[in-house]
Amino acid sequence: MLSIRTSIPLALLLLSGCVVGPDHKAPEIQLPAKFAEGGKTSNGDVSTVAWWNAFNDSRLNGYVTTGLAQNLSVLQALERINQAEASVVVAGAGALPSLTTQGQHTTSGRKGSLPTADSNVTNSSAGSLNISWLLDLFGQYRRAKESANANLDAAYASADVAKLSLLSSLVSAYIDARYYQERLAIARQNLSSRRETLDLTKLQLEAGAASRLDVVQSEGLVNSTLAEIPGLETNFRRAAHRVATLLGMPASSLVVELQRGARQPVARSIPKTGIPADLIRNRPDVRAAERSLAAAVAQIGVAEAQLYPSIELGGTITPSYSRISGGSRGSSNSWSFGPSLVLPILDGGRLRANVDIANSSAREQYLVWKQTVLTAVEEVENALAAINRDQRTASALRATVNSYNEALSLSTASYRDGASSLLDVLDAQRSVSSAQASLAQAVQQTAQDYVALSVAIGGGYAIGATPAKPAM
Repeated sequence: MLSIRTSIPLALLLLSGCVVGPDHKAPEIQLPAKFAEGGKTSNGDVSTVAWWNAFNDSRLNGYVTTGLAQNLSVLQALERINQAEASVVVAGAGALPSLTTQGQHTTSGRKGSLPTADSNVTNSSAGSLNISWLLDLFGQYRRAKESANANLDAAYASADVAKLSLLSSLVSAYIDARYYQERLAIARQNLSSRRETLDLTKLQLEAGAASRLDVVQSEGLVNSTLAEIPGLETNFRRAAHRVATLLGMPASSLVVELQRGARQPVARSIPKTGIPADLIRNRPDVRAAERSLAAAVAQIGVAEAQLYPSIELGGTITPSYSRISGGSRGSSNSWSFGPSLVLPILDGGRLRANVDIANSSAREQYLVWKQTVLTAVEEVENALAAINRDQRTASALRATVNSYNEALSLSTASYRDGASSLLDVLDAQRSVSSAQASLAQAVQQTAQDYVALSVAIGGGYAIGATPAKPAM
């Protein structure tokens, strides 16, 4: 038979290995084997794929490198990792012994006019050493630390989300800047062509081969082109300002640099989409949602542990020393040690309600995770459908521009020879201008959909960086 002195520590040891609450299991969801317009082959880890290199634009590549290093949203997300790491320490500290010490010194005496008013000066010094240890019998602090570790994982994933968002916003803003530059080039080219037509019409008016109406119509087309240019310049500057802000720079820092111009970005390839199941691994927002779910599940154990008794071991050692001026001196030491038991009996249902709240929160986080996965699948499907069709649109518009350019050449030559009216030339110019603008917009949209698809599959956020190890 075990004695009481032996059985009590043994029972405490056994209870210390008890952890209440459910263990987290990776959530599951039914997904299709492939995307509607994708293949059936997994694309593995795409987090280190620099998909923007497909645009073959060295300036854009430099902006991406700078943005990943100094974008303010990314830096804020990295600071939240530091906060989560400190929270892990805080969560685990409750299960460890606590030791505090304090000391004090007082000097006292008394003087007065009465014979009995005077007393000797007394110097007293005292200190105390306090130790306490709350035994984690039902895993409250172990579950709390488990939750904090899961939140730390979520913080790492959220930092990756911030990087992915930066890539999307930065490359998209750069594409917009180049689009408006292309539109400006088209407008200026059209302005030059329409001024030539106006000059020709004035000459023909002097020769009696044209009317004042022809001149006014030509002037109207020139002025409408002039009116279009300021709005395009404004939109270019807005895009340039956006690029600079994303790089953590004042808005106007890159306007002059971007005004040097470059062609519209055109991707040389279409990224491999992989299969829907890849998104659970590659999308950082999906991983963040799963880790938030794990943290919520651990909080159920924290709430359940509070339903059970808690035992705290505590002790105090208090030494003191006193010295009376001109008199005696001496010391005194006291100590105490013993356990304290807290047993919840009546709390108005508060502790049980906390368990219900924790369970509901975990169910909510599962629904958040599921919604995040389905939204990711939708984003890939949308981008894939768009990019496959955008290329056909751009190809048709290129042919349209060529046809209208030829029609403009023919109508202009015919007008010079007097075989056709000015209206034919003006209509041809309008058709060319409209087709060129549509083509520039189609090239822009194709590039934007390439960005959307690359971001939707979770690509590029870990480029040039060693992936951070999640907390265990």
